[in-house]
Amino acid sequence: MPALPSSLLEPAWVQFSALLPEQPEFHPGHPLGRHRRRIPGRVVFDHVVQALVHGSGYERVSSPGCSDRTIRRRVKLWAQLGITQNLHRIALEAYDRMIGLDLGEISVDGCITKAPSGGEKAGRSPVDRGKQGLKRSVASDACGVPLGIVSAGANRHDSPLLGPTPAAAGEQAGAMPEVVNINLDRGYDSTKSRVLIAELGFSAGIARKGVPAPVQAGKRWVVERTHSWMNDYGKLRRCTERSGEVVDFYLYLAATLRMLIRRSTSRYRWDGRPTTRRLK
Repeated sequence: MPALPSSLLEPAWVQFSALLPEQPEFHPGHPLGRHRRRIPGRVVFDHVVQALVHGSGYERVSSPGCSDRTIRRRVKLWAQLGITQNLHRIALEAYDRMIGLDLGEISVDGCITKAPSGGEKAGRSPVDRGKQGLKRSVASDACGVPLGIVSAGANRHDSPLLGPTPAAAGEQAGAMPEVVNINLDRGYDSTKSRVLIAELGFSAGIARKGVPAPVQAGKRWVVERTHSWMNDYGKLRRCTERSGEVVDFYLYLAATLRMLIRRSTSRYRWDGRPTTRRLK
């Protein structure tokens, strides 16, 4: 059984494959020119999606036709090329053209997950007895579609990531409208955050410290739901990758598969469309 329905996997692979560089079937540096054939990108992509969804190690998702070393090498190459960032950008453009992004209301929030292997984006988690953890800061539109993602160690506070997160959203989604309101929780309730938002030219709805959170949830609940949906992927709940580029590779791949194509299933019909909205 595939890790994702083919109605989600096929469109993603078609665009993903268009972003891959052309490579020969055999390595040109081999002295005889006929050593083992290169594993097709589609085969490796299926294994990568399995690792993302189930959170299993590459040794467990490998098969006789695709070893764990092949998966690691290919993921490292794709991460260096920024394939999933480009894929996410293209998906956002298509989503904005067919459905429409609501960029007037942006919500930003952070989420801490486990990173037991440490690495470039790991830090001591303040909510997990000092174990290694990963923090991702996500900016979403008014419907919860992820626009930009910034990863850092779990020991980083949310407020220092407030500047890079809208900047990442601007790079992925393009130009922002003239009037933008950012919805934040009380972790951003500081003079420094307000000054930064004013410099960006945005207005802000920031929850106040000392007031119960449910009373002032406001419009930011969509980004909290986005974090919850992204945590359905095992690779994001417990990230064992040590390379920062590979961590971002999986974050943007999850954002594309889970959020962008998911919302289109309730608005459009095509051959092979799932009969249920519960897409796993």
